[in-house]
Amino acid sequence: MVRFIVALLALLASTAAMAEPQRQTFKDANGRILGRSSTDARGNTTYYSMGRNTGRSVTDTNGNTILYDNFGRRTGTIQGSR
Repeated sequence: MVRFIVALLALLASTAAMAEPQRQTFKDANGRILGRSSTDARGNTTYYSMGRNTGRSVTDTNGNTILYDNFGRRTGTIQGSR
């Protein structure tokens, strides 16, 4: 019973860690911040510059990434390797 509870807690902890958004900061050669990105639990990434949304990328189940501008208009596709 104790092993089951420990395994269940480990699974819940790993699931919670996967659900956390991932954030990245982009800097130029002088260390100035150019922008940021935030990726949600489903793998959708939103890009920001000067605090404003500059676009999104969404990866579908086939591994294709669809790019959108800040108005939600589709601007491009990156073909997946699946």
